[in-house]
Amino acid sequence: MLTLKNFRAADVKNDVLAGFVVAVSMIPEAVGFSLVAGLSPIVGLHTAFIIGIVTALFGGKPGMVSGAAGSIVVVLMSLAAQHGMGYVLWATLFAGLIQIAIGVFRLGKFIRLVPLPAIHGFVNGLAIVIMLAQLHMIAGQGLLMYALVLLAVAVVVVFPKITRVIPSSLAALIIVSAVAIGFHLQTLRVGDLADISGTLPSFALPTAPFTLDMLKVVLPYAVVIALVGLIESLLTMTVLDEMGGKKGNGNRESIAQGAGNTICGLFGCFAGCAMIGQSIINFTSGGRGRISGTVGAILLILFVVSLAEYIGLIPVAALAGIMLVVCYNTFEWSSFRRLRRMPKSDALVMVAVTLITIFTDLAVAVISGVIISALVFAWQHARIRVRSRQQKGEWGVYKLEGPLFFGSTAAFAELFTPESDPQNVVLDFSSTRVMDSSGVEAIDKITTRYLEAGKTIRLRHLSADCVRLLAKAGPFCSHELDDPDYYIAEDDYQTEDKLVGKETFKVRT
Repeated sequence: MLTLKNFRAADVKNDVLAGFVVAVSMIPEAVGFSLVAGLSPIVGLHTAFIIGIVTALFGGKPGMVSGAAGSIVVVLMSLAAQHGMGYVLWATLFAGLIQIAIGVFRLGKFIRLVPLPAIHGFVNGLAIVIMLAQLHMIAGQGLLMYALVLLAVAVVVVFPKITRVIPSSLAALIIVSAVAIGFHLQTLRVGDLADISGTLPSFALPTAPFTLDMLKVVLPYAVVIALVGLIESLLTMTVLDEMGGKKGNGNRESIAQGAGNTICGLFGCFAGCAMIGQSIINFTSGGRGRISGTVGAILLILFVVSLAEYIGLIPVAALAGIMLVVCYNTFEWSSFRRLRRMPKSDALVMVAVTLITIFTDLAVAVISGVIISALVFAWQHARIRVRSRQQKGEWGVYKLEGPLFFGSTAAFAELFTPESDPQNVVLDFSSTRVMDSSGVEAIDKITTRYLEAGKTIRLRHLSADCVRLLAKAGPFCSHELDDPDYYIAEDDYQTEDKLVGKETFKVRT
């Protein structure tokens, strides 16, 4: 929350200026995404205002910017086309409630399951997608457009070497706009994309009736929207954590995103989430506090209500140039150097997530990255072996090493030869663990093989959680434990049946 003790004049100045840049840079994207979804441009602008101000004030990462995001619009397109705005509002409302529940039950921490190579791939892919969007917007607009874009890029790059009093992106916006307006240049303006004038958002319940048929259609979309929004928001937070060095609160951000989307659904807007491009613009422009996001959202709605005519004069080239520099700075160029030195599995994950982000969407890319990483991890750790095998008379002891889980059960079964082993066999699990029910079943199968061969088998040095797994298996797992119970050396320590000394143990069968 905003507290006076955290205010410093320099920070407030940077936040306000950064908020102005963010407000202006969000307009063309909010308008563009609304048009892609087949909805009125004012709907996207209202979405950017509502979720932007809610997450700025209550989110888990100060300085992170939320608005109408392309990843959400991609999910909503078919719903809007087939069922109309009423179903979109219900989907937005339910998605918000799902996100609130995820935050309340503290499930936001599962973003940690996304490996670093997948995050780098996500960032690289998203940088390319944003760059392609800018190139598509300026393509075919003539040499004048390209010259103004290059001017904006040059200002953003060179201006920080002259002064840092104002953000370079704001300087580019002012200079390019002054050139275009002052010389009456015929170039694409923000106002040419769509009419952005409008009013404040007003409360309105979804017009579609609340029926079972509606729920069957809307709930799958709501779940996907909630997950896509949180994945993008929490990954954006991870990127900003690395840039700023301060860790955000994923669960708090989940609740704020959910609250913002719930309000959007009640005020005639579609769902939104964190926007990595605008968030990085905000951060690189000096906006590190809650004031920047708040100012950005307030200015955005003021532009819509009262200054739409003037904002419409801003050249699209200025915004495109700023975003191209953001794309360049967002891309993890160091990942190319790491690519040759990192394990092949990590390189595969990073390249795969990058390509999937470009050609599909963020949710598919991140989920694919997690699945690939999990499969690679399981493959690399699916190794269990006999570290040593001792035999003395009728006794044989196998000392095992490695985890016993679904990936290593086949190798585990091949380690033993009941027919040629001694009469009594002990499996020593001091250097291994039974990880899941597949491991329990593997133990059951091997003990059955020994029993059918007329041999006895005992399990030794199982950890407590492994013993619990075996106990839960009950009659479905044949086993006989042979674990020493060690005691702390104390004088006159009394066991169940006799007095023992300082170094003793009892055998439990």
